[in-house]
Amino acid sequence: MLRSRKRTAVAALVSLALLVTGAQASGVMEPAGQDYQDARAPVDRRVESLLKRMTLEEKVGQMTQIRLGKLRGNCEWNPGPLREDCMKAVLEDAKVGSILSGGGDAPNPNTPRAWAEMTNTIQKYALDHSRLRIPLIYGADGVHGHSNVLSATMFPHQIGLGATWNPELQEQLGASTGRAMRATGVFWNFAPVSDIARDTRWGRYYETYSEDPVLAGALAAANVRGQQAEPTDGTAKLTATAKHFAGYSEPFNGHDRAPAQLPIRYLQDTVLPAFQPQFDAGVGTVMINSGAVNGVPAHASKYLLTTQLRDRMGFRGVAITDWEDIRFLVDRYHVAADYEEAIAMAVNAGVDMAMEPSDAAGFTSGLLAGVRSGAIPGKRIDQAVRRILKLKFELGLFEKPFVDVEKADAIVNGADRALARQAAAESTVLLRNDGVLPLSTGAGKLVVTGDAADSVPRQLGGWSVGWQGVPDWSAMPEAVTVLEGIRAAAPSSNVVSAPAQADAVAQAGDADAVVVVLGEDPGAEGESDTEEPALTAAQQGLVDAVRAAGKPVVVVLLTGRPQVLGTVADAPALVAGWLPGSEGGSAIADVLFGAVNPSGKLPVSWPKTVGDQPFSYDQPRGANTVPSSGYDPAFAFGHGLSYTTFTTSAPTVKSAEVRRDEQVEVSVTVANTGARDGTLVVPVYVHQPVSKVLTPERRLVGFTRVALKAGEQRAVEVTFDVRRLAVTSGDMDGSGKPEVAKGDYEVVVGEERTRLTVR
Repeated sequence: MLRSRKRTAVAALVSLALLVTGAQASGVMEPAGQDYQDARAPVDRRVESLLKRMTLEEKVGQMTQIRLGKLRGNCEWNPGPLREDCMKAVLEDAKVGSILSGGGDAPNPNTPRAWAEMTNTIQKYALDHSRLRIPLIYGADGVHGHSNVLSATMFPHQIGLGATWNPELQEQLGASTGRAMRATGVFWNFAPVSDIARDTRWGRYYETYSEDPVLAGALAAANVRGQQAEPTDGTAKLTATAKHFAGYSEPFNGHDRAPAQLPIRYLQDTVLPAFQPQFDAGVGTVMINSGAVNGVPAHASKYLLTTQLRDRMGFRGVAITDWEDIRFLVDRYHVAADYEEAIAMAVNAGVDMAMEPSDAAGFTSGLLAGVRSGAIPGKRIDQAVRRILKLKFELGLFEKPFVDVEKADAIVNGADRALARQAAAESTVLLRNDGVLPLSTGAGKLVVTGDAADSVPRQLGGWSVGWQGVPDWSAMPEAVTVLEGIRAAAPSSNVVSAPAQADAVAQAGDADAVVVVLGEDPGAEGESDTEEPALTAAQQGLVDAVRAAGKPVVVVLLTGRPQVLGTVADAPALVAGWLPGSEGGSAIADVLFGAVNPSGKLPVSWPKTVGDQPFSYDQPRGANTVPSSGYDPAFAFGHGLSYTTFTTSAPTVKSAEVRRDEQVEVSVTVANTGARDGTLVVPVYVHQPVSKVLTPERRLVGFTRVALKAGEQRAVEVTFDVRRLAVTSGDMDGSGKPEVAKGDYEVVVGEERTRLTVR
């Protein structure tokens, strides 16, 4: 009987939420007479008006984010229906201001409509039980599309998108992701990632754009602009998140959430610049690094969260922890004696909101105790809550807290598949081609083999429906595998699937070509760490065996990181497809058969050996003359072949002498000298012949993409700020400030260069 009443109560809540949405087609709630509810008033005035009305308990509730599981089922991990008593404990008693769905924390059924119904119901309960009617903000990890939703289109992961070198495409993908998430009532996306990728052992490598801060920053900023674009569909706006600030991606031992040792010069000159473009683009929130840097957990570092983030880099939004990270100051890092002390450390350092995510009362009571004891200044609480309220006002959540459940399925289900296919095709990098590609659609027989040839989970990777990838208990998302893509691209060919090695070898005897698709197990975070970022012996053995048949062999790598290739490095054709998403199979087939001329360029360096960690193109040279002691990759940063040929002229600069506060305009002429249309990525580097501190042989300062018809020639320009040449001055203690040294530099494009003087 009790269960029946609870189900009835929840059903009533859902119905009421739907009535609210249906009655107000625009989703706008009328002001209730308070000036902070007047949408016409300036945001800052609304914030101050609301803040002065709030009790301390209401303020600390706004600084708290709790996971969905605490509102439903058994109020823990059971994925049952929403329960009023569970919601009361979190939303009414603890006055929590934000809810999140961690990876896989979805409604049942996992449909866009069910998401919209769920978030509407939670939002209505929160508003009805908030004295001041302050709306919730709901967050989730939409790291490659609205990837928690079973029927949503999943784009390539960021490591593949980095290979596009295409900010305009990232903006389109961000807009698509934002549109899908907003339709389901999720107005906070914990993406994109600005960490740089330099250690392939690290389990989150595939979530990054590049090893280079300029490329990573440009793509992340474009994605932010797309996500945070003004809605045209009547919902509130969405905020993106810059993460993980900062130094998260280079742990000392390669393991996720392990401590890092990063000299201040490296932190300031290489790590932090990847975040600055997101801040300049107006990203609304930042998520803090779960690890420790130079002996101090990031969540306890006022230097990182206030001096660097706020004072020097100018971030003005909301800083949130990652999952349970304040509690980890006690039981993982042991820098705080108890939870109350840990809360004070984090909040005083600069944390505005805690992703707790399970103990609402524990966090809010600890925060209250810290204020009442004087350990946390009241003005610091007001500062954090002011930022949170400003975010909610700027997003429009006070006016539009609900979404239209009738529209959710149509907006999300299968949306933007053509965009996903384009993104996966542009992500694809042709690493090696001994005349094997493109394949002919008229081939008589094609053999397709390998562990990732027909595997949706391996193609999608982590953060796909579930945290660790598609869960065993889930239905399979709709996706085109490489096997299916090849069959669709060559309908007249006999495309044979050969899952086992023996079968593949037997079938290869009379085949026109063999396509071997290799991948890795999907995973996320620490579960995806590896001490052996290399193809397995079985994978190498498969390629060796089919090559022995004497037929053309194409190896397609669907991996989240550059795997050391071993004997596979000598395959006649090598294609890096990364984790290409829902339309990955179609896109890979487009490249293999020449419907798309590959334009992808490596956003990271491909190591030869497992011991090359960390590894990047801009590592300074040492005194050792052994080639392997320097930069000696299997495939270099920026490498990528095409089915046509290009030439690039020597660069010229508009002015050979510039001041440190100016921009440099670089011009170069590019030509397509082949017989096919193609797209060329043009990176621009700077070399500093003499520097008081070590600098790389070359540093990326800008880039562009140029689409050229066969035989076409065009002049293009790339502009960069002289400030990108800044290096932290001083001795090995890094005590100096980042500054651009005066003197001679060289602008480098391809093998050509021109002189530049900074005065």
